Amino acid sequence: MHIGKIVQVMGPVVDVLFENQELPAIEDALEVDNNGRVCVMEVAQHIGNNVVRCIMLAPSEGLHRDMEVRATGSGIRVPVGEQTLGRLFNVLGQAIDGGSQP
Repeated sequence: MHIGKIVQVMGPVVDVLFENQELPAIEDALEVDNNGRVCVMEVAQHIGNNVVRCIMLAPSEGLHRDMEVRATGSGIRVPVGEQTLGRLFNVLGQAIDGGSQP
């Protein structure tokens, strides 16, 4: 698992530095703890100098420089199968219809 740190926040666009580490792949999911709430972002671009540019999939309010970011090592995953039929989910696969998580 790779750990980086936020170097810039521009609304929903966040730059993350992975110093002396392998960069996460484009379309990989990254997670940051934003005051007790885990927020997910997706790598959109490698911009050089060990920095990746990401797009937040949740509001970026509360994010700031030097916050720790964890690379998940995979893309965004959502549940599939019969337990999801007729259900409502957000882009991260979290149930938003009041039912239990699959």
